[in-house]
Amino acid sequence: MADKEGNLDAVLKEAVDLENIPLEEVFENLRCSHGGLTSEQAQQRLQIFGPNKLEEKEESKFLKFLGFMWNPLSWVMEAAAIMAIALANGGGKPPDWQDFVGIITLLLINSTISFIEENNAGNAAAALMARLAPKAKVLRDGRWTEEEAAILVPGDIVSIKLGDIIPADARLLDGDPLKIDQSALTGESLPVTKGPGDGVYSGSTVKQGEIEAVVIATGVHTFFGKAAHLVDSTNQVGHFQKVLTAIGNFCICSIAVGMFVEIIVMYPIQHRAYRPGIDNLLVLLIGGIPIAMPTVLSVTMAIGSHRLAQQGAITKRMTAIEEMAGMDVLCSDKTGTLTLNKLTVDKNLIEVFERGVTQDQVILMAARASRIENQDAIDTAIVGMLADPKEARAGIQEVHFLPFNPTDKRTALTYIDSDGKMYRVSKGAPEQILNLAYNKSQIERRVHAVIDKFAERGLRSLAVAYQEVPDGRKESPGGPWHFVALMPLFDPPRHDSAETIRRALNLGVNVKMITGDQLAIGKETGRRLGMGTNMYPSSALLGQDKDESIAALPVDDLIEKADGFAGVFPEHKYEIVKRLQARKHICGMTGDGVNDAPALKKADIGIAVADATDAARSASDIVLTEPGLSVIISAVLTSRAIFQRMKNYTIYAVSITIRIVVCFLDLSLGLEVVQVHEPSFD
Repeated sequence: MADKEGNLDAVLKEAVDLENIPLEEVFENLRCSHGGLTSEQAQQRLQIFGPNKLEEKEESKFLKFLGFMWNPLSWVMEAAAIMAIALANGGGKPPDWQDFVGIITLLLINSTISFIEENNAGNAAAALMARLAPKAKVLRDGRWTEEEAAILVPGDIVSIKLGDIIPADARLLDGDPLKIDQSALTGESLPVTKGPGDGVYSGSTVKQGEIEAVVIATGVHTFFGKAAHLVDSTNQVGHFQKVLTAIGNFCICSIAVGMFVEIIVMYPIQHRAYRPGIDNLLVLLIGGIPIAMPTVLSVTMAIGSHRLAQQGAITKRMTAIEEMAGMDVLCSDKTGTLTLNKLTVDKNLIEVFERGVTQDQVILMAARASRIENQDAIDTAIVGMLADPKEARAGIQEVHFLPFNPTDKRTALTYIDSDGKMYRVSKGAPEQILNLAYNKSQIERRVHAVIDKFAERGLRSLAVAYQEVPDGRKESPGGPWHFVALMPLFDPPRHDSAETIRRALNLGVNVKMITGDQLAIGKETGRRLGMGTNMYPSSALLGQDKDESIAALPVDDLIEKADGFAGVFPEHKYEIVKRLQARKHICGMTGDGVNDAPALKKADIGIAVADATDAARSASDIVLTEPGLSVIISAVLTSRAIFQRMKNYTIYAVSITIRIVVCFLDLSLGLEVVQVHEPSFD
């Protein structure tokens, strides 16, 4: 048995697609059955696949603190401190304690500010791990028990029900379909229906139903774990640090030239004394570098961070201020960022099929066929169109409500109106409602044409119908069903998104939409926001698009020119940001879900919008406290003002460095020449 269990590792190494192969082959590959695993089998698999949790990296705080003293500017300061304490006692003079203490104090101040700033950023992987289900109901040794989710292994049989967070990637077994909310993982704006044989992801939430499933991936091998790995393996070096390094290198070169002149030229030729020479070197080292610059810039950014916080943008990494000032590309998630993540009905586009029925009457019928309490997203959208939700039941007596089920794919209400007549109203999937209609053959072509028209614009269709029940019995089949209307459902843009995008373009920031939703939905959102419809499916990023005009373009050029991409996964978002950075763009990324976390961490400026998940906030550099993106424009303007001050000070500090080195050498040489050639009057 041990040999068989050991061979299971090949399932991962050979990348067997357990999510798409037939369910029977899943059991065959994982060497398990519907009866679950034994405790012995589970223990052996735990050794092969590891625990069902995300690994946390242990990092020494002390070493991290010391790491901030390892850069060019710090090297020069450290060299000056060593010279002050160790070499400056020539000629019988004591060590230069004042300079030593002053230099070390500045080093500690600089490192402390940087350490506190970085330490506050938090651990994104830990936030991702916290979202995993802590408990799971698993079938072991023929008995159902509740265990820690960390002990789950591929091949386990688990039970998932309403309200559960799915503990691992799994394939559903026989049973009623589930409704799964996986918007935080994939960016889809609506819960999806998953039936027997379908795959479900760890970290998503069950909104309806109960079913058993076989675990196919755990820990870092899950869809969720791969996103966490991308976050944890990303260590982005900010532009601010690169600028400081460049300035430090320049200062070192300047000082090196001065020291070369001082040591190589002046000593052998002019035979200077030891102590004055050491003093001159210390002057070059201490005076020739802008030792206060890191502290001044850090304090300036800290003040800027406070100002941004007052505007609704909390800065977790202060150096992001400098990067936001230079940002030229902003990659934005759609659902919940550019849009409200709240379905609504576009009343003006409602297509009415029944004569004499107004659009307001269509909305009232649909609201009557909706739940008033315990609503799903569609019910909330429909009832929300009424001036008062109570109108949905006003003046009628409810007899029976038929809830949504995956078979009928519709809801219905049987009621008695104020005249004592009984009616039924129903709303649901257009095909199901069309099948009820008495005149299906006459209206079928028109119905499909409207559905296609809506789909081209990324709108979901919802059909409404009604019938009379002449005999007044709720169990009666009733009279003929009348197909009333088709209603377009859409996740509307935020009211300020279009203006935000326009202002961003005026500031030289190109906005790209990156969404997990369908391409048609992305294009419709882009059209409404005025950001363009030059969007592509995620397959174009992999060179798999069938359109020859797209396939002929290099991927990097495609990404630069595109207004957005649809149907993307975390790996795609990460790759888009990576390729834009390779083209020397300073890239910002906004998002709110777990699926955005890797790209948020990789981007030069990761921006978590209001109501973002903990994982997105931990991976980001800036967290917005106000909904929408308008605060980003204010943050960009403020950042540019702060950056201009930092730039002015840096130019001043570097020019002072050049002046000190040049003038000091000039004076030293001049004084020495005067001393050598001073005439004698004896």
